[in-house]
Amino acid sequence: MTVRRDFQEPSRSRPDLVIGREDLFTSAREQLGRGGSVLLHGPAGIGKSTVLRALAADYVGPDRTVLRCSATESESHLPFLALADLFGLVLDDVSGSLPAAQRTALESALTGRGESTLQRDGLALRLAVLSALRALAAKGPVLVVADDLQWLDAASAELLGFAARRLGDTPVQMLCAVRTEGEEYDRHLRASPPDTLAVRLGPLTRTQVSALLDHRGYTPLSRSTIRDIHRTSGGNPLFALELGRALAESPARPRPGEPLPVPTSLRALVLSRLEMLSDEARRTLLVASAGARPSLALLHAAGREHAEAETAQAAALGLLATDSEAPALRFAHPLISAALYAEAPAQERRAVHAALSTAASDPIERARHLALATTGTDPEVAARLAEAAAQARDRGAPSVAASLGLLAARHTPAHSTPGPDERRLQAAEDAITAGEADLARDIARDVLTRATVPAERVRAWMVVIEAAGQALGEVDAVFPQVLADAGDDPGLLALVHYQLAWRGLVVEGDFAEARQEAAHAAELAARGGDRRTELMALSFQASTETLMGHPDAPATVKRALKEPQDPYVACHHNGAGSARFRWLIMSDQLPEARATITALLREVRRRGMVESEVHFLRFLADTELRSGHCGRALDLARESLRLARDSGIGEGASAMLASLAEASAGDVDRALALAREAADHAEVDGDQMYLSRALAALGYAQLVAGDPAGAVRSLRRVRELEQGLGINDPGRGRWHGDLAEALVRIGEPGEAQDLVDTTRVHAMRLGRQSVLAVLDRAEALVRAARGDHEGALVRLASVQDRLGRLGYGLEEARAAFALARLRAQSTASRVATPAAQAPAPYDEAARLFRRCRALPWLRQVDAAATAGPAAPVAPAASVPPVALDALEGLASMERQVASLVMEGATNREIAARLFISVKTVEATLTRVYRKLGIRSRVDIVRLAAGRRTT
Repeated sequence: MTVRRDFQEPSRSRPDLVIGREDLFTSAREQLGRGGSVLLHGPAGIGKSTVLRALAADYVGPDRTVLRCSATESESHLPFLALADLFGLVLDDVSGSLPAAQRTALESALTGRGESTLQRDGLALRLAVLSALRALAAKGPVLVVADDLQWLDAASAELLGFAARRLGDTPVQMLCAVRTEGEEYDRHLRASPPDTLAVRLGPLTRTQVSALLDHRGYTPLSRSTIRDIHRTSGGNPLFALELGRALAESPARPRPGEPLPVPTSLRALVLSRLEMLSDEARRTLLVASAGARPSLALLHAAGREHAEAETAQAAALGLLATDSEAPALRFAHPLISAALYAEAPAQERRAVHAALSTAASDPIERARHLALATTGTDPEVAARLAEAAAQARDRGAPSVAASLGLLAARHTPAHSTPGPDERRLQAAEDAITAGEADLARDIARDVLTRATVPAERVRAWMVVIEAAGQALGEVDAVFPQVLADAGDDPGLLALVHYQLAWRGLVVEGDFAEARQEAAHAAELAARGGDRRTELMALSFQASTETLMGHPDAPATVKRALKEPQDPYVACHHNGAGSARFRWLIMSDQLPEARATITALLREVRRRGMVESEVHFLRFLADTELRSGHCGRALDLARESLRLARDSGIGEGASAMLASLAEASAGDVDRALALAREAADHAEVDGDQMYLSRALAALGYAQLVAGDPAGAVRSLRRVRELEQGLGINDPGRGRWHGDLAEALVRIGEPGEAQDLVDTTRVHAMRLGRQSVLAVLDRAEALVRAARGDHEGALVRLASVQDRLGRLGYGLEEARAAFALARLRAQSTASRVATPAAQAPAPYDEAARLFRRCRALPWLRQVDAAATAGPAAPVAPAASVPPVALDALEGLASMERQVASLVMEGATNREIAARLFISVKTVEATLTRVYRKLGIRSRVDIVRLAAGRRTT
């Protein structure tokens, strides 16, 4: 696929922002830093030039020389053109150091004066290029940057390859980019220095495409639209940007079932090859482009008699991918299908859909084609589409159901029963289930502009509130309006009070109010005969009472599980099954909790309930983490986070659990970044409940990272938040033992003992055996800090055994590690007790951590065993606490960015460490300057320096 030069990314593109390429960018930069060379390769438009420019900009320095050339297909026949680009500006600097014959040959090649060819002056030219590079390298390192290496003129390519193979230890590196669509890069690698690292650029993920479009200002785009852009572009950033630009410039967005507008710029990439097809072959490809799963059988059924020969012709031109074992036809790139369909006249497209409406074997597919072949309203077509939407819903494809529902609404006459708005609202509810909250919100708000029936208005308001997710504060003004619309109808009021229960919890942070509203909603729903809402309200009440440590929680859970059940509520992440899971896991019934959540996860996947899947993956990860299956927990947590970011649902909650899993089994720095990300999400949403969970994760990560002072700061705030929320069950966040341990480490055993005593009262009342064991472990550390080593050793040995019997593998390993360290310290201090005289059992702790796959903890064990008996865990490098005091008024993300600036990190380094864009770093710093009353990052550094000296 040929990309014209005017489609290259514009020069205004920020070279320091390489979206979706952070890992490979880091690898390439490290390779250049080691003195090696880099060859970037991949298909057209994949972003090679962007990465190449960013790497070259990163390399630039006062003592370094950068030589650049960028070839084009139209100029590839001109000999020595790339050589002239590279050496034209430095010829005067090096010509004096070249032998006369070499200088004459090089000047002749670069200037065109005289006649120079590789055949006549081959050796002199080859040696001249090599000598010129060595002369430049004598003054400092040299980087040769060559873009679009495939279009380099043959003479220049031969000369550069000759020099590259003979540079040896000369400080000359090469940074090249080459298109490798359908061809190998080996021949280009052979022409590069021996130490060249080949880096392939692949397609972007949907999340990365979203970030790229957002960076370029193509917002707001719904997630369903971004999904279509990602699918059509194949993850190619150039194609995605062109599609985003076409949407931004289009006066109207495509309706459901309609393709994205493919701009002329992209159509030109493929239509030149389409012109080589016969008219009949082109019609056959148009039928294939309109079909969901095109095959030769489908083409024959749609009336394409010569489909085999016509698709073979298309495959020969590279338009179709060939796979003899796959029955389905596949376009070589999704853009080919999109461009072909977009280019066809509307009448021809309708004719294709009419043929497919009878040829397709699937009833859902037939209904979709019938809708796209029909113009205007048609009650029969609308009914078939509504039936197809119900079938898609039953199959677990709510996104398809939403699309079909909107098509049904479009073809429904205005005064039909059900009416078009009723079908739109069903489509909005399907979109919510599919995780397409922005589409659902847009549909609901459209209905609200004209709906007058109270039931329809309340139903639409419910969609708007559901679409807000955890950010209920953003729709706070909705509640008075929806209460007015509900009037005195108990069924409608039940829906409103159920959402008011969530508002009380998320916005007000008041568990008692949330519980009261949920109970009221359940009562209203029972009066109104709405069993689904009654069960949802009871489930919410049960979960709230469980977190509060309320004595009625078991009875409410039983009421929520009472028959008759609603299948949707039974598997919903806020339904009865979820409430039972919370009760089981907080009651230390880990095997039953795992079985419950695994069954729920299986069911929501079958139903296509994306939001529930995000949360159930997180719940299962939490269960595995408590069970000591840390590697499994990490995999599940990462999967939940990927799905959350892809759908825009539950990102903060998933980041919180991913932080806990990373700190236990993965990368501690990433754990810190994820916890701060989760806290930032909660603060932006005004969600006090998840803010406490995020800060608890941060405190745990800080403890694992060896920063007990940071852990104390984070976990003290958790304690304040949960006291304000009315959360009394220590089984909810399980942070109490971490705070007590951190307090002991910073020399505050008294506060640690007070925390243990207070928490133990609630844990004993509720029967939280694992929490009691962890509190005993913390109390043992307090005893050791106060000199009672023998009592501490006895207590830790008991705790390890209890946690093992309860099935808390990671906590058992932590107890074994604490026991080992205490024995080592006792041995070093020559404490005369039999237990103290035993060798430090680091092997046992290492075995248990290894069984859990708890790598960060295992590294601590190895460090302690290697360093010696009394070696404390080294704290992580951090900004002094006094400097951090100045940042207390900042939000979580703002504090972290400011702290990294205090350490001297650049904006790019901050972005890399926090997994955010440089643009976000800059915006965050602007807010920091405003809040601290300063003007620049220099003032932040001065603030840190000033605090250090006080």
